[in-house]
Amino acid sequence: MSTDFILPDIGEGIVECEIVEWKVAEGDTVKEDQVVVEVMTDKAVVEIPAKFDGTVNKLYYAKGDIAVVGEPLFSIDSEGNSAPAESETKPQTKEPADSSKSEEKDIEPLASESADSSDGALTDFILPDIGEGIVECEIVEWRVAEGDTVEEDQVVVEVMTDKAVVEIPAKSDGVVSKLYYAKGDVAEVGKALFALQEAGGSAAASEPQSKEAKVEVKKETSAQAEAPKAAAKGKALASPAVRRRAREENIDISEVPGSGAKGRVLKDDIKAFVEGGAKPAAAAQQSSQTQSKPVAGGSRTEPLRGVKAAMARQMAESVRTIPHFTYAEDFDLTELRALHKRLKAKYAEKGIKLTLMPFFIKALSLAMKEFPIMNAQLNKEANEITYFDDHNIGMAVATKIGLMVPNIKQVNQKSLLEVAEEVTRLTNAAREGKVAQADMKGGTITISNIGVVGGTVTTPIINMPEAAIVALGRVQQLPRFDAAGEVVAREIMTASWSGDHRIIDGGTIANFNKRWQEFLEDPTTMLVEMS
Repeated sequence: MSTDFILPDIGEGIVECEIVEWKVAEGDTVKEDQVVVEVMTDKAVVEIPAKFDGTVNKLYYAKGDIAVVGEPLFSIDSEGNSAPAESETKPQTKEPADSSKSEEKDIEPLASESADSSDGALTDFILPDIGEGIVECEIVEWRVAEGDTVEEDQVVVEVMTDKAVVEIPAKSDGVVSKLYYAKGDVAEVGKALFALQEAGGSAAASEPQSKEAKVEVKKETSAQAEAPKAAAKGKALASPAVRRRAREENIDISEVPGSGAKGRVLKDDIKAFVEGGAKPAAAAQQSSQTQSKPVAGGSRTEPLRGVKAAMARQMAESVRTIPHFTYAEDFDLTELRALHKRLKAKYAEKGIKLTLMPFFIKALSLAMKEFPIMNAQLNKEANEITYFDDHNIGMAVATKIGLMVPNIKQVNQKSLLEVAEEVTRLTNAAREGKVAQADMKGGTITISNIGVVGGTVTTPIINMPEAAIVALGRVQQLPRFDAAGEVVAREIMTASWSGDHRIIDGGTIANFNKRWQEFLEDPTTMLVEMS
């Protein structure tokens, strides 16, 4: 008989812990009270023993992972059928009724069964790992309501991580029984997001559950509408990282109002408490209740979340760790603009949107073939340089949720039109805030186009761990002297570079920029290089 050991409540207010060391491996035989694993909370390292003799069947976490209270920690096959009932011990366990149910759980890890009947199962949809390092996300919009019927793959909810907005679909046909979060709440990876009465359940069976769910959600919503209150002394709900932050700031976390689900204290709450002693949302809500119109001297404070928060951290870390230097040069784009005008009309008839950006991107890739250091990255220890064969060129795109930098993969292997199609796809996705995680990862160099907004020269911040970034200024018609000394009107744009001075020097970036400039000022040379 296989039994899951559920991580118990190992301390007041503790909701998660870090796996320090497994004392056993899968397949090992253990005795009752033998230490299986050491976990670290924000207070101490705790040893967790086996509850009975048996064989370790599965370890659900790796060393360094964060385990959640109330979730399975490891599984043990008990010796014989005399294993003690788990109701006699503090941890709770789940036993599959038969092998087929166990196999179903292995196949579908995103939905945990919370009820079962011959008419249809009520299942909780567990928020999956939706990106590397993502541990929580904000509910942007529910596409359904409790009691709605949904089909497999129908979008149920939009959530926002610190990188993008992600659509989460239903895994099967059924009726939405319960929504565990309200719009604007922060949901945690590994926790139930919504409950679904799978197709086959009778209306009579599901209706009471829906009504009950609606009442519970209404109560939660009502509670959330009230200004957040600080937890009772010593009973704050928070993660180890947040508690550590509170200790570093020398504040009592139980006095901090929590803005998360069920009053959970988040890092933003700690920051707001340090800066002003009050939660931003509470201050904003109080303001909205007492003020019907703007008042002189008033202000509004809101938490920094999602893509904007990620950008803030990324840019601060880039400036702190990378010695930036800037180089700028004027480009004469008169010939390129003329070529673009002709090709744009031609390919528009074929349904291809051709902007200037694909020319910049493809020319950049051609220049990088001659200067591979521009497509390299320095490691964190600053003792190794990695050169990449693929030119994954990123584009900074301003969106409704913040600045996003999706990248076009393997530009060095794509034609100009293929690059144009990718530029269109990624730009549209970014503006909707729905860029796939794969499109956000693996960039090797970045182009930022400030010229579409205005401005000519800037000092861009490197999108670490990349080694360089270039910002394109506004194209202006300016007077220049021709070969005969006559003043003529030319289309001029300034390109502003920032480079990582640890691996790129001024001469390198100047020579590289000159080669890139040659391709753009005489686009026929670029076309020859691509053939």
